[in-house]
Amino acid sequence: MSDFVTLKTNSDFRRLYNRGKAVTNPALVMYYSKNRAGICRIGITTSKKIGNAVERNRSRRVIKEAFRNTSKKFNGGYDIVFVARSRTKYQKSTYIASVMEKMFSQEGMLLNEEGTE
Repeated sequence: MSDFVTLKTNSDFRRLYNRGKAVTNPALVMYYSKNRAGICRIGITTSKKIGNAVERNRSRRVIKEAFRNTSKKFNGGYDIVFVARSRTKYQKSTYIASVMEKMFSQEGMLLNEEGTE
């Protein structure tokens, strides 16, 4: 699963916040829900509590790159919203990727060795 589509509408984000499942970590929060499209759709939010625009954009870039690295092992068919926390801006994408991989495996969202769910 190398490609993903971005979530852009407020209704998609609200649906995941209200009806989706949440997984937390000190560096990242993930809301997710299965979709019927068969493709992965992700959205990233960073609040002003993170810092100024430079720090918020860096947090978004780190999350995108981390997801790009873990999406090869990821099973598609989910809508996901990642919420950056204040620690995200200090982390490298490799650390965030390991956090994501841990979250995905904890929730059963990763492909196993044969390439099936």
